[in-house]
Amino acid sequence: MRLARAVGRQSLRPEAALSRPRVLFSAPPEHWPLWRPHLYAALAEAGIEADLTDDPAGPWTFDYVVYRPGGPVDDFTPFTRLKAVLSLWAGVEDIVGDPSLNVPLCRMVDEGLTLGMIDWVTGHVLRHHLGLDAHLAGQDGIWRNGIVPPLARDRRVGVLGLGAIGGAVATALARFGFATEGWSRRPKEVAHVATRSGEAGLDALLGSSEILVTLLPATPETEDLLDAARLARLPRGAVLINPGRGSLIDDAALLAALDRGDLAHATLDVFRIEPLPPEHPFWAHPKVTVTPHIASETRPATATLAIAENIRRGESGLPFRHLVDRDRGY
Repeated sequence: MRLARAVGRQSLRPEAALSRPRVLFSAPPEHWPLWRPHLYAALAEAGIEADLTDDPAGPWTFDYVVYRPGGPVDDFTPFTRLKAVLSLWAGVEDIVGDPSLNVPLCRMVDEGLTLGMIDWVTGHVLRHHLGLDAHLAGQDGIWRNGIVPPLARDRRVGVLGLGAIGGAVATALARFGFATEGWSRRPKEVAHVATRSGEAGLDALLGSSEILVTLLPATPETEDLLDAARLARLPRGAVLINPGRGSLIDDAALLAALDRGDLAHATLDVFRIEPLPPEHPFWAHPKVTVTPHIASETRPATATLAIAENIRRGESGLPFRHLVDRDRGY
């Protein structure tokens, strides 16, 4: 195991007293050169002097682990003085069920991640609202001036998931002028957005959404949320945009709905298996747009500010921000 080999190289002793927090950056090795300068700058801006490394030697000496899947840490048991694990991703399904993790886990919520998602979703909502695909694909000398979209205020857009990112996306769409509704399992208030909750609220939102955006987390409750029955509740000719999680949608049911013409198009950024296998039918389907999980990326310049703030809070005895609820899975 990589961690075991790193421990074998350790020179720090368990009883060593450290005067400032030690932070381990655990991610695939190519990320360290990109993140290192931003992490140091963000910690300095927060007034924190810390020992920062990507070497997991001496795991009992670390106070914080900045975590991305694929890094050297796959067992948190040796990290006996750990105060928190700070995820670089908004989704934490790869780590939330780890039985060796018994300290606070914080998911990533930062300005860059949110703004990137707003940009991507707004771009694709506008694309489908304006019917741009017909013009982009039809450069064939045919004058298609009969394609006139409604005004944004007359286009009904639904957003599933009203967390930090989903709520911001729904607000941005509403401010742009779209008739926007949002849904969450529990009642929430979102600026400029009509909100619904519960099973009845979900049915109502699906029934009115000409464009549906899914921004829910991957949990047992959201697995195949959009199955054949729920996809059938969407208005005929609706468009589905999924930058949330691949597990939210029953792939076979989605393809069947597209083939029947019940849905006009699906723009998908996330999938059950990533990278999406070349033989997957989504790639060749004329009513599916595949983007390679690029809807929003964790950007070092802004994400490190969120990491530094949580380290500052941990060192000051303040509550961590964006704590994951282990029972809910997000």
